[in-house]
Amino acid sequence: MDTRHNAQVMNRAALTQRLVAKLSDQAVIGGIGNTNFDLWAAGRRAENFYMLGSMGLAVPIALGVAIAQPNRTVIALEGDGSLLMQLGCLSTVAARAPRNLIIVLWDNGIYQITGAQQTPAASARTDLVAIARASGIAESHWAADEAEFDALAERALGAPGPWFLAARIDEQPAVAQTERDPVRIRDSFMRGIGTRG
Repeated sequence: MDTRHNAQVMNRAALTQRLVAKLSDQAVIGGIGNTNFDLWAAGRRAENFYMLGSMGLAVPIALGVAIAQPNRTVIALEGDGSLLMQLGCLSTVAARAPRNLIIVLWDNGIYQITGAQQTPAASARTDLVAIARASGIAESHWAADEAEFDALAERALGAPGPWFLAARIDEQPAVAQTERDPVRIRDSFMRGIGTRG
């Protein structure tokens, strides 16, 4: 069984770029902080939603978009600290079982933006993939390395979900910061997914 302990430490920005390069019209919800900063740096797509200050809500927002647009694949990019604030959302995802939802978890074991305090995942006692699987998301996997991350992403983009893909990441800061204009971000995303002209 794949575990956090057996996964290589990878670079979040590089993995984000690799993932974005595979996308066409998929919607992506970028969790707060470095997660969405890296999404911003990887290419400003109208289908990207960059969260500002709403910790723990990437998965719930992505779930809502996935339910509203069942013919569009929706990806939530979330950090371990943020997911720990909303663990109950995994049970809700499993109960709703949206075939078009992919959750990508970046796990570096710290609350990086607020001062690098350790999360419960840091000790490897809290395994977020095991929690997702136990919540009922059968397709829950640790990516052992970059090649496996690519392979899992390809599988998830081509097969019914929900999917939960996790990668251990380093502590490198993001290379850019998201534009902090919530109205513009919202309007661009709504146009990108066809809910506003």
